[in-house]
Order: sequence, then C-alpha cells, then structure tokens
Amino acid sequence: MSQHKTPDTLQKFMFDGAPVRGELVELSDTWRQVQQRRDYPPAVRTLLGEMMAAAALLSANLKFNGAIVMQIYGDGPVRLLVVECDGDLQMRATAKFDAEAVISEASLLTDLVNLNGKGRFVITLDPKDKLPGQQAYQGVVPLDGDSIATVIEHYMLRSEQLDTRLWLAADGNVSRGLLLQKLPSTGGVDAPVDDDLATWDRSVMLGSTLRNAELLETDIETLMRRLFWEETIRVFDPQHPSFRCTCSRERVGNMLKMLGQEEVNSALAEMGKMSVDCEFCGQHYAFDKVDCAQLFVATEVLASDSSVKH
Repeated sequence: MSQHKTPDTLQKFMFDGAPVRGELVELSDTWRQVQQRRDYPPAVRTLLGEMMAAAALLSANLKFNGAIVMQIYGDGPVRLLVVECDGDLQMRATAKFDAEAVISEASLLTDLVNLNGKGRFVITLDPKDKLPGQQAYQGVVPLDGDSIATVIEHYMLRSEQLDTRLWLAADGNVSRGLLLQKLPSTGGVDAPVDDDLATWDRSVMLGSTLRNAELLETDIETLMRRLFWEETIRVFDPQHPSFRCTCSRERVGNMLKMLGQEEVNSALAEMGKMSVDCEFCGQHYAFDKVDCAQLFVATEVLASDSSVKH
C-alpha cells in the first residue's frame, strides 16, 4: 500500500447555476501532529478529529481575518474538547478526559460529553485585529444531537439561517468531512426557486449515500468524482490546512502576570520555579525567580510611567 503523500487539502466547489456550495476536507499530517501530543481513547480521538474537520470546513467560509474556536465543555468522561482554526487554516486541538474512566469505543457524543444534560458547545469567532472595545462573537450551542455534525447543522440554521449538512469521520490516520450549504437565492422574482431547491435536495441525497467507512477510506478527489459525477460543478483552487500552535513565552508570561505577584511568589517559594506545558503542542516553559521578578518589574515600571504622565 502506497504511503499517503498529498498535503492536507480543503476543496471548495459550487453547483453550476444554483446557490448551493460544497467543501471537502482531508486532514492527515495536521491530524497526526495533534495526536502525537497525547494518547486519546479511540472514541475521544474520533470526536476530536471530527471537530477538526468541522472547524476547517466552517473556517473556510468566514468573512473576517481571525479564528474560529470550537469548545465542548463536557459533563461526562470527557471534560473539554478544543479546536482552533484561523483564516489560513492553521489549526491546533486538544482534549481533556477522565483518565480513570472506562471509555467504550462505541461511545456516542451524549455518552462522552452530555451524560447529565449539562454539556455545552461554544463557538467563538475571534477577529485578529479587533477594533477598540470589540469583543469576540460567542455562541453557546445546545448539544441537541448525537453527533458533532448534527449539533453544528442546528447551530448554522439558528445563527446563520443557512441550511447546512455535514458528514464527518476520523480515525487514527485521517480526518475527513463534507459540507453542503444552501445559500440565499440571489435571483429576482423570476428566479427558478424550484430548480434551486431541486439541486439542493439532490446534492443532500447524494451526500447521504456516503458511509463512514467510505469517507475514511477514500481521498477527497475521488469522493467528489464519485458523488457528483452527474452534476456540473465549479471547482476552486484548493487550500492546505496545517498544524500550528500560537503559544509563546510572552503569552505564558502574561498569564503568570494575570495570576498576580503574590500567588506567583507563593508558588516559587514552594517549587523554586514555575513550569507550564502547552496543552496543544506540549512545549515546556520554565520561569525561575529572576524571570518572574522581571515580569513584575516591567509591570511596575509601566505603572510608574503612567502615574508620572498624569
């Protein structure tokens, strides 16, 4: 069997003459890099991989320079799932789960994160260059479905008023997804709405023939050809997702400053240094007493400069 060599790919396409768009995404290297950081039970791995495919598919249609952040806060054996994807499809992801729990490979979304009905799904659209006072947009999504795909379909219909269908699959090697979306009709009063609806219904019917095993085993070029060979579709230049973590020593330093000098000094007295490991990429950051002193000296200097000016 030949080794998978093609880069991770997101492929957009439009159905000719109808306001229906589609996307196919394939994550292999990006997905493997996420898994290298932590050993996930198969059911957790599947959930995180499907979230990554979904984040890439949604991010590709964002009309702003920023990132989409998907977070599931669970009340089952999985406590947290996080996926970030920016406008360049640079991604990172992680999950926290109860290491003592016995997690069956057949566990569904409800079993993992919504055991007592208190799980929640938060989608944040975070602009890169915020205007003064601008906040990230955040939507809290009910976990009213037994799959990531169903939950996001409900979210898109409620928040964006867009009919959206998703098919997602992930295993230890690859994460793939298909998105179909019915856009608002742009025609005038004489626009063939029935034709648009027929194209949408037909595309969803074709997508619904896709089985999980087929999605996992078939590259996206073959999938597109196999599903839509009778349709006239316009294909756009492919995009290439990649793994990238945005952690840095400066960001960790800012986090320590937010804890406050008293708490940091207390931790230093107990442990001798502050150690922080990035949850996403595993990068280790160590701050000794001198490093921590410099963090707070810089803050004090800025504060004194500010008081002099006033």
